[in-house]
Amino acid sequence: MTMKREITVTVNGQQHQSEVEPRMLLVHYLRETLDLTGTHIGCDTSQCGACTVLLDGQSVKACTVLAVQADGSEVTTIEGLAPEGSLHPIQEGFCTPGMIMASYNLLKNNPNPTEAEIRKGLEGNICRCTGYQNIVRAVQSAAEQMRISVTEPVGAGE
Repeated sequence: MTMKREITVTVNGQQHQSEVEPRMLLVHYLRETLDLTGTHIGCDTSQCGACTVLLDGQSVKACTVLAVQADGSEVTTIEGLAPEGSLHPIQEGFCTPGMIMASYNLLKNNPNPTEAEIRKGLEGNICRCTGYQNIVRAVQSAAEQMRISVTEPVGAGE
């Protein structure tokens, strides 16, 4: 018999209380318990970055964090970047949720990164479809758009 633990997590600005198995991963909690399926499970080895979310403002791979470790924390998922239904400038450039979340975290901390800084900020996220040059260009474009109009996701309080 497995004992469940009660956790309280604020996800995209909304507080959730849940009972979870102690070994449940954050990615499964988000997808299965909260039905936030934008966070993807990509490789099952923590190499691809498809499950990247922000945990207390820092990029983390949700497949490497237990849900109980997020107790009392704030999580921002891809769904939290543009809650009113419009796309965040980063989402306009490309589609991989993990890459978008890593890019958002990079631009939040460095609104005008160099190409080298963008490449460093995206380390740990594998691109499977386009190659990195177009992603770097998309991040540069999003950075420019974000400098023009500040777009802050729900629950991203700093």
